[in-house]
Amino acid sequence: MSSDVAVACRNAGKAFQLYMRRNDQLMQALFGWAKTFYREHWVLADVSFEVKKGECVGIIGRNGAGKTTLLQILCGITRPTRGSVEISGRIAPILALGAGFDGTLTGRENAIIGGAILGLKRSEIIAKLDAIADFAEIGMFFDQPMKLYSSGMVARLAFAICAHVDADILIVDEALSVGDEAFAQKCENFIADFSRRGTILVVSHGLDYLKTLCNRVIWIDAGAVREIGDPNKVIPNYIATVRKDAEDEAAA
Repeated sequence: MSSDVAVACRNAGKAFQLYMRRNDQLMQALFGWAKTFYREHWVLADVSFEVKKGECVGIIGRNGAGKTTLLQILCGITRPTRGSVEISGRIAPILALGAGFDGTLTGRENAIIGGAILGLKRSEIIAKLDAIADFAEIGMFFDQPMKLYSSGMVARLAFAICAHVDADILIVDEALSVGDEAFAQKCENFIADFSRRGTILVVSHGLDYLKTLCNRVIWIDAGAVREIGDPNKVIPNYIATVRKDAEDEAAA
């Protein structure tokens, strides 16, 4: 991979195993060597692109197009069924906010664990805890068990942790509605500031926001790359296609 490339995705595809009957998964474990008891459902097929260091790239597409699965592959949450992905630098994944938190631990304890998972040393995390607490704006709840948190508070803390891991690459999946309007604006401001010093991949249905933030846009359609290019060109093409398909469905 070239030294100026932060993310390289080459012919990546992802298939999930669908079991149609209750016992098929057990049968696959026992007799999979002889017969396949599932059918493959491909959510991504031969996706290829590169993101250069310092670029901000948006990913657009309809619900179910495979956008979140693609981000999960880039973050290492799941592996591609075929193809490859190369990453240069530390990733801060702002997606599925708070999914890995332990409700019996405090926000502070979860922040320490979350920072470690994202690659920080314990001493580095400890030094950042006050800043994480200030960013999250959850007050005394930072030292309370997370089972007492609202979903908005969980998301605030998760975003705050990701914002303080000194990442090279920020990967965002519709994570901007993580509380009240003021905090959402705070998150947008952080992402805008990060775009001036790091690499960003962001999935969003906020198309005007992507036009403002991004250098390029990748349009994913039915698990494949349909178009890559200038947001001011790709986004209008995407909107026109969605509208035409809606009109065709209404007329059918």
